[in-house]
Amino acid sequence: MAPRRPAELYRAPFPLYTVRLHPRRPLAITAGGGGAAKTGIRNGVHFLQLEQIGGRLSASLLHCHDTETRATMTMALAGDVIAAGQDNSCHILRFSLQEPEAPVPAACRAGSGERGARRRRGASGGAAGGAQGPAREVRVESLQRVRTDFSPDALQKAVRFSADGALLATGGADGFLRLWEFPSMKKTLEFRAHNGEIEDIALGPDNKVVTAGRDFQCCVWQQDQLVTGLRWHENLPGIPDKAYRYQACRFGAVEGSAGALRLYTVQVPHKRERRPPPCYLTKWDGKSFLPLLTRPCGSEVVSCLSISDSGTFLGLGTVTGSVAIHIAFSLQRLYYVKEAHGIVVTDVAFVPESRPGRELLGGHEAALLSVAVDSRCKLHLLPTRRSLPVWLLLLLCAGLIVATILLLQLAFPGFL
Repeated sequence: MAPRRPAELYRAPFPLYTVRLHPRRPLAITAGGGGAAKTGIRNGVHFLQLEQIGGRLSASLLHCHDTETRATMTMALAGDVIAAGQDNSCHILRFSLQEPEAPVPAACRAGSGERGARRRRGASGGAAGGAQGPAREVRVESLQRVRTDFSPDALQKAVRFSADGALLATGGADGFLRLWEFPSMKKTLEFRAHNGEIEDIALGPDNKVVTAGRDFQCCVWQQDQLVTGLRWHENLPGIPDKAYRYQACRFGAVEGSAGALRLYTVQVPHKRERRPPPCYLTKWDGKSFLPLLTRPCGSEVVSCLSISDSGTFLGLGTVTGSVAIHIAFSLQRLYYVKEAHGIVVTDVAFVPESRPGRELLGGHEAALLSVAVDSRCKLHLLPTRRSLPVWLLLLLCAGLIVATILLLQLAFPGFL
C-alpha cells in the first residue's frame, strides 16, 4: 500500500533551502530566502518547536532571525551553534532558549499588591497530553563571519562540523576545501580539492575528509594529501567514466557495531536524456573505502541525502519534488512519495534518535523532514516494521518441513 501524502508541518514566507534538527531539544531549524534581489522576499532562519499534540507531530514558530539580504543556502549544527552558508561566506550564530518567567503565585500577588498575573508572551502546544504552557524565547547572537569562497560566482555549497565540534569544513564554487578551527574560526588548511564546484563534504574517522565535486570525482583526503579517489562503477562495466557525477556523500553509523562507519554516496547522470537513466546509491567501507554495494534508486535526479542517527535509514530528495527512504543495509527503498513537493527538494533531515526525538516519533520507527523551494516543510513518517522472533521463524520452518514430508508420504505411499 502506498504511503499517505505527507503532512505539511510548516510553511515559510520564503523558499526553504536547508533544515536541521537539534539532537537534544525538540527543535527544528530551517532557513532560506529570496537572496539579495529586491523582490520583497525576505531572508531568515526560523526556529520551530516540535511537539506531539493529540498523537500527531506538530511545529510552532518560536523565532524568526532576519538575515538581511543574505539567503542561507547550507547549514551545519553543533549543539547550540549554527554555521550558515550565506553567499560567499560562513556566518557563525549561537542561539539560546530562554524559559519564560513563571507567573507570580496568587498569594504573593496579594501580599505585594500586584493586580494580575504577568501576561504571557505567547503559548505553544504542550506534550502529548495537550497541556498549554508559556512559549520559550529564542535569542540569536552573531559570533563571526568568514569568507569561504572566492570564485566569480562565489557561493558556499557545503559546510560540516566534525563529530567533536572542534573543526569546520567548507566548500564551494571555487573547488577549494577549507578547514577552520572552531570556535576561533582560524583557517588551518586550504587547497583545491576539485576542478569546479564542491557539491558535498563528509568528515570521517582519523581526520579524513571526503569531498564530492562536479568534476566526476569523489576524493578522500588526509590533510591536503589525496588518500584515494572513489570508483563506484568499477564493477559495473557498462557505465562510462563521465556518464555520472557524485551528488552527495555522508558517513553513517553501522547498526549494532559501535564506532564503525559506512560511507554512502549518490551518483546522478551528468547529462539529461529523454529517457533518463537511473541514479545510484553506493555503500562503502568506512576504513578501506572499497565499494560494498551499489543499487539503482530511481530515475528521478537525487538532490539531497540524509542518514538517520543509528545508520538504519537513508533519506533522499529529488529535483522533481519526490521523497524516499531506503534501508541502509540493503539500499532497498522502503518509503516513496512522488512529488511530495511541487519543486526541487533542497534538504532532508531525520528526527534524532535521542530521548527527545523518540518522544516525538509517537510510535513510528523514523520520521523525516523535507524542505523545498515551495516554502514548505513536510513530515514523512515510517511506521514501525513488524518482525517475527527468530524462534518463531525456526518453528515455522520446522513445521513446513514436517508438512512437506507428510504430503509426500500421502502422495507416494512407502516414501519413508
